Amino acid sequence: MLVYLSIFLFAILEGEIYYIAMCVMASTGKLEWEGVLVAGALGGAAGDHFWFYLLRGRLHWLDSYPWLARHRDTVVHRVRANEKLILLASRFLPGLRTAIPIACAYARVKPTHFSALNLLSAFAWASAIMLAVMKLGPNALAAVGLKGWWAPIVPAVLVLLFFRWLGRPRKNKKK
Repeated sequence: MLVYLSIFLFAILEGEIYYIAMCVMASTGKLEWEGVLVAGALGGAAGDHFWFYLLRGRLHWLDSYPWLARHRDTVVHRVRANEKLILLASRFLPGLRTAIPIACAYARVKPTHFSALNLLSAFAWASAIMLAVMKLGPNALAAVGLKGWWAPIVPAVLVLLFFRWLGRPRKNKKK
């Protein structure tokens, strides 16, 4: 039972590494795959929920920074306009797992929307990893081209692109 608690706690703290190791243990029959999946998904969602609920309604002080204040409306608009997509993709975007709940808190996303979509995303994330480990094996990522020295750069580029997009001023549409 303690191993499933550890999966839950590590999923809150870091995400994939420990969870993947426990999926390997499940694939060898040393752990119950259902327990690993549920603990990983709930832990991942709990980590996101921590930041969202901790900062919800408490980020008004960010407006005292001129750069952030200039971009506040753009950030809020982009999060609200893409709320479902952002929340459903959030667990699949390493490096943004803290930024997305914070941006959602800043944009005052409804707690019911955040919780439901984030939990769905967490179960999809845990299931996808479990499937990749148990059914596709260790060569799964290499099969889709994620191998080599550049593979760790992919999450960093995603983080950079997300923040550039999030803060980019909106273009006014002419009617």
